[in-house]
This record gives sequence, C-alpha cells and structure tokens, in this order.
Amino acid sequence: MEKNLRPLSPHIQIYKWQFSSLLSITHRLTGVINTSGFFLIVIWILSLALGPEYYNFYQKFLRSFLGKFILVGFTWSFIYHMLNGVRHLAWDLGYGYEIKTANFSGIAVLLISILVTFIIWII
Repeated sequence: MEKNLRPLSPHIQIYKWQFSSLLSITHRLTGVINTSGFFLIVIWILSLALGPEYYNFYQKFLRSFLGKFILVGFTWSFIYHMLNGVRHLAWDLGYGYEIKTANFSGIAVLLISILVTFIIWII
C-alpha cells in the first residue's frame, strides 16, 4: 500500500492561535451557557408554579455565592453572545473583514460585554 506523504495542515505543532479563534470558541461556548441559563429560568418559573416553599428554596440558592456567580456569568454570556452576534451580522453585510477591524471589533465586544455586565449588576 502506498504511504500518503502529504503534509497535515494546520498541524497542532505549527498552528498559531489567533485572537479571532479565541473569540469564535468563546461565542460557541456562550451559546451553550445561554442554553443552560435559559433552563435555569424555566426552573425558576416552575418553582413559582409549584408553590412558595419551592420558590423560597430557589431564591435562597440564587442569593448564595454560587447562585450569584452563575447569574453574573449568565448575564455576561448573554450580553457577549448578543454583541458578537451583531458583529457577525455586520460581517454578513460585508463590513469589518479587515484584520485590524476584526481585531478591534472583537476587543470592543469583549470589553463592552464586561462593562455592561458590571453596570447591570451594580445598578
């Protein structure tokens, strides 16, 4: 049998990570986190329907450190995913493909999502 001598590309040893790669992976990850977060919202609504003892238990959990951490993370995830979605819509319209512009818009999405999350939780 003839051995295939073609190079593997991009190979893990020579592939250079790019900022846009990190943003793309983060966008996909926030999509998964948002799905989980919406599941928590459904549980919260069900706790309202099941009665005050379930609702109070759920509220106690959300007031704990872990509950607040999850809520802040869900807030950031939702805002980042939404802003990055707007960025992708601009790309669909043909704007922002230049590397400098794409990197700038990626940094802007990241910083604005952190800032808006901070503002929401401070207010």
